[in-house]
Amino acid sequence: MINDNCIFCKIANGVISSNTLYEDEDFRVILDLGPATKGHALILPKEHAANLYEISDDIASKTMLLAKKMAAIMTDRLDCDGFNLVQNNGEAAGQTVMHFHMHLIPRYKDDGQNILWVPSKPSQEELEDIKNKIIK
Repeated sequence: MINDNCIFCKIANGVISSNTLYEDEDFRVILDLGPATKGHALILPKEHAANLYEISDDIASKTMLLAKKMAAIMTDRLDCDGFNLVQNNGEAAGQTVMHFHMHLIPRYKDDGQNILWVPSKPSQEELEDIKNKIIK
């Protein structure tokens, strides 16, 4: 299903033009208009789902396979030194467009980008508590 009010639905389905790198029946891969690095791209499913929790298992699987394929091609052709796959869910996680998508971010030595976090130091008790909540 396509959401007529979703910008990524419109781009993914060709209603709005984009710098398309790849397209098939399920996805369009486009260059990001606000790239973190040279070659930063987005995998956009053609069917609307707001986030990871809403996409089908089939699309989830196909997204990772496509990410692997695109990362290999982009690494070879852009001569990058590494690669980030980033997928955010919800505003608190940094998602700004509520249409599931995956960022393909080529990384270059000294590119100035930091896609990192500050590690915390939970106690063993805290880790046990979290584990028990998850594996109930």
